[in-house]
Amino acid sequence: MQIPPPEVLDQMSHAIGTGEGLREVAIFRHNLFRISEPFIAEQAQHLRRYRPFYVGRKRFGLPPEGASSFALEDLYTRCTLPRIGWQMLTGNMRPYLRLMARQRPSLIHAHFGIEGVTALALAMRLEIPLVTTFHGFDATLKMHAMLGSPAWFRYPLLRRTLAREGDLFLCASTFIRQRLLARGFPESRTHTHYIGVDCQAIRPREDFEERPAILHVARLVEVKGTRYLLRAFATVARRYDRVQLLIIGDGPLRRPLQALTASLGMQDRVQFLGALPHADVLSWMRKAAMLVLPGIRTATGREEGLGMVLLEAAATGLPIIGSRVGGIPECIVEGKTGFLVPERDADALAQRMGELLEDSVKRRQMGTAGRALVERRFDIERQTEALESFYDSLLG
Repeated sequence: MQIPPPEVLDQMSHAIGTGEGLREVAIFRHNLFRISEPFIAEQAQHLRRYRPFYVGRKRFGLPPEGASSFALEDLYTRCTLPRIGWQMLTGNMRPYLRLMARQRPSLIHAHFGIEGVTALALAMRLEIPLVTTFHGFDATLKMHAMLGSPAWFRYPLLRRTLAREGDLFLCASTFIRQRLLARGFPESRTHTHYIGVDCQAIRPREDFEERPAILHVARLVEVKGTRYLLRAFATVARRYDRVQLLIIGDGPLRRPLQALTASLGMQDRVQFLGALPHADVLSWMRKAAMLVLPGIRTATGREEGLGMVLLEAAATGLPIIGSRVGGIPECIVEGKTGFLVPERDADALAQRMGELLEDSVKRRQMGTAGRALVERRFDIERQTEALESFYDSLLG
């Protein structure tokens, strides 16, 4: 094989380092850069052979440094919300085509099935492949719950079209894949693909950093099971004087959950810290004794797809406790990296939390085993390399 001359090698290296000459991927999410969804941009920014840019309706935060983003809100100086609402109801692709007039993506990668339905028409107009990643509710929520939302009602009506015409469907857990297959998605184009976490950026914590605190990181909605955690913590707190419960996240149930905390007499032991930047969340993980996510199945069918915070906590060296529902069991090895408990069982949850509080050796052993599991199965470098192989398979 002939080796290129040094000046050519230098040019190739520069092109890779700056993104010049790389195929472009349009990362499609209606609500861009939400504080609760850092995993979307983190995955995209780990691409090495493709260059991402971001497309959506509105920005809820800043794009990654150096990344380009295009939002419908940029097109309108007046009547922004009505115009975006009209596009949302009609599915008209002209605003997106106008927005992306100077871009030449090789493919579109939509996050969530709702986005997949919207992006399908755009991909067909541009004659490029569409990849859709499903994260949880988009595979589990019942149709009547979807139809009741102005932002989601088109999705159940067009989901079969997406299943038929979409090029590739990636699922954040095997649990989600099984749900999609049950809904008629093609087996040959539907694959499990864990997004992964950055094991280089998230380093195992030191023993001296730990405090007597139980950490819960979640949007405050029913599926997260926060109220069962509060009831379990009330039992634990009566036995352990110094332990606290730290809740990071916000949502429609914040006030009812705070009222429940007061009724349990736990106001001084529970802190609602609100939604925090990703870096702050990782910082709190280093200080906690464990992380707990007691997810539940809701009446609308919603279940936890996987739980990225569980992977991040395990990468930090925290033991984790989760419910035996949805995709949660895929990231917990029972008795080795953490514990799985029945959903809605506050007594079982309290027992496992107390067991970990009493045994610092077990906490360290589980934390070490959890870190090893993440490095082996969920490292973002390896997972993004697999993602690029999926892209390659579509582009030949």
